[in-house]
Amino acid sequence: SAMEETDREAVATAVQRVAGMLQRPDQLDKVEQYRRREARKKASVEARLKAAIQSQLDGVRTGLSQLHNALNDVKDIQQSLIDVNKDWRQSINTIENLKDVKDAVVQHSQLAAAVENLKNIFSVPEIVRETQDLIERGELLQAHRKLMDLECSRDNLMYEQYRMDSKNTHDMNLIHTYFGDMQKLSEELAKQLWMVVQRSLVTVRRDPTLLVSVVRIIEREEKIDRRMLDRKKQTGFIPPGRPKKWKEKMFNILERTVSTRIEGTQADTRESDKMWLVRHLEIIRKYVLDDLLVAKTLLDQCFPPHYDIFKRLLNMYHQALSTRMQELAAEDLEANEIVSLLTWVLNTYKSTEMMGNSELSPEVDVNSLNLLISQDVVDQLLSKYMSTLTSNIIGWLRKALETDKKDWVKETEPEADQDGYYQTTLPAIVFQMFEQNLQVAAQISEDLKTKVLLLCLQQMNSFLTRYKDEAQLYKEEHLKNRQYPQCYVQYMIAVINNCQTFKESIISLKRKYLKVELEDTLSSSHASMDAILDIIAKEGCSSLLDEVFMDLETHLNELMTKKWLMGSNAVGTICVTVEDYFNDFAKIKKPYKKTMTVEAHRRVVVEYIRAIMLKRISFKNAEERKEGAEKMIKEAEQFRFLFKKLAAGSGEDTEGLCDIIEAIAEVIKLTDPSLLYLEVSTLVSKYPDIRDDHIAALLTVRGDASRDMKQTIIETLDQGPSQPNPNYVPIFKEITVPTLTVPKLLK
Repeated sequence: SAMEETDREAVATAVQRVAGMLQRPDQLDKVEQYRRREARKKASVEARLKAAIQSQLDGVRTGLSQLHNALNDVKDIQQSLIDVNKDWRQSINTIENLKDVKDAVVQHSQLAAAVENLKNIFSVPEIVRETQDLIERGELLQAHRKLMDLECSRDNLMYEQYRMDSKNTHDMNLIHTYFGDMQKLSEELAKQLWMVVQRSLVTVRRDPTLLVSVVRIIEREEKIDRRMLDRKKQTGFIPPGRPKKWKEKMFNILERTVSTRIEGTQADTRESDKMWLVRHLEIIRKYVLDDLLVAKTLLDQCFPPHYDIFKRLLNMYHQALSTRMQELAAEDLEANEIVSLLTWVLNTYKSTEMMGNSELSPEVDVNSLNLLISQDVVDQLLSKYMSTLTSNIIGWLRKALETDKKDWVKETEPEADQDGYYQTTLPAIVFQMFEQNLQVAAQISEDLKTKVLLLCLQQMNSFLTRYKDEAQLYKEEHLKNRQYPQCYVQYMIAVINNCQTFKESIISLKRKYLKVELEDTLSSSHASMDAILDIIAKEGCSSLLDEVFMDLETHLNELMTKKWLMGSNAVGTICVTVEDYFNDFAKIKKPYKKTMTVEAHRRVVVEYIRAIMLKRISFKNAEERKEGAEKMIKEAEQFRFLFKKLAAGSGEDTEGLCDIIEAIAEVIKLTDPSLLYLEVSTLVSKYPDIRDDHIAALLTVRGDASRDMKQTIIETLDQGPSQPNPNYVPIFKEITVPTLTVPKLLK
């Protein structure tokens, strides 16, 4: 069995321990000692075991007694429940009978409230009168205090009525009607409050306490609103007229006031005042800035911080301005009005003169303000501006040219500039107009300025073409009757000079208004304008020279005739006439004047040579040839002297032109006919554009060369080399020889 097994294990363990203790003979002496020690240990273990078993038994005993008690308790409770059940069944009828008591309690509570309010109820009409007086005297805080008392009485009565019988609308209406005047009082008081709010920016300077009172009343009403809404959540009851939402109404009133303030600043219309818009915008700027400064410095202190009154007002002004600007943008604005509006919207609004005012910061941050009108509207206005401006510029330019043309036929000379050069006011008028429009565009934006500049130059291009046509017509009209206009030469000079002024003005306009990086976009149109201007000036110069040569015609016709040989002073007259004209031409500006002098010199020489080639004279003998040739040389010298004088200081070398006349004179003067070929071939090598018919004509004038001789010289010349001066500009190619006699000569 288990017990025996345990005994065996115990004996085995004991044997082992004893064996361990008695390993050496000398240990036998201590056997008694060992026995006593083991006996003590055993006694201690037994004592511990006994104690453990004892405590276990005690626990079991206690548990059993508690279970016993619990059983008794359960039996008692069961009995009590049976009793209660019996009692409850008996008392159901009694509870039914207590309903009357309950009703009495509710009625008592309401009567108590009525008694409590009785003194208020009876004094309602009197309190209403007092409140009315207080409102009229402007004592708003006291008036509101009484109004609150009245409302409180009414609301409590209604609440009790609601609790007693929420369906009974008749009694509710009775209370409502009895307190009816109170509703009018509330409205009357509100009207007074809104008047103060409307004038808050004025009131805050004159009587800030009044404004503070109004804000306090609104805050009290907000608190009552919140309380009533909380009660509604719990009970479902809310008095009539609640929530009043006076704070919300106050902000609505402020918003309307701000809108009216901004709309009301338009005093004039376009019909009554051309500057209506500028005036309107300036008044808006001033009002808004003043109002916001007052709002920031004074108004802010009259409102609780959570109203954030300055920020709310700032948004209202921004919104109202935005609405107003959109209305203005939608009107049919003229170009200058579009500029005024855009300058105001894009620049003035955020400038230090308005929202960027240092006294408004840091509350107002211009960078976070939105645009008053959308970018789309801005773009529409700009494109409308550009198209209006385009047609305006075209009209202005046309008108300027028409006005200028009227001057061309005047009987008085044109004005001269400070250096004495003739000019008309046309370039100044045109560029002043361009400048004004560019300065205006620059106020709006860099981009618009560039667009306007491109527009101006583009229109300038087509304008110059018209200018060229008008100058041409002017010349043609004059040719029909050279006596008219009286100052044709002077005005043609002014036209030529204007070309130079236009060139300089275009350059200065570009320098002033065009960014360097955009230069290239204009280079081609600039080049084409310069080209047109050069053509106008060149045609002008050439028409003036035509004028000179028309006056010289009769004198040129005298050259190389019998009369000339007999000693006429045609060349002297030619020189005087040219010089006389050049006194006027001195009023032509440098680059063109130089061209004129060179061209006149050249034409005089060409006409002289042409006179030779016309074969109007054929010298009879060596004597006549010598006389004629010397006269030619002398006249070449006269021309040389004249043109040297006219070209003074211009550094122009045209000496070579008169040399041609001298070279021809040498051919005529030659006394030894055998050297004629040599002389002619020298002439041809210097001036290789001399044709056979020129040589034939020259020999005819000489008068002593036979037909065969001419033939031989001309045929032999064709093989000769030529060494012209590298600066030589062909002159003979524009001189024709009358052909009638050429075939005869060459037969």
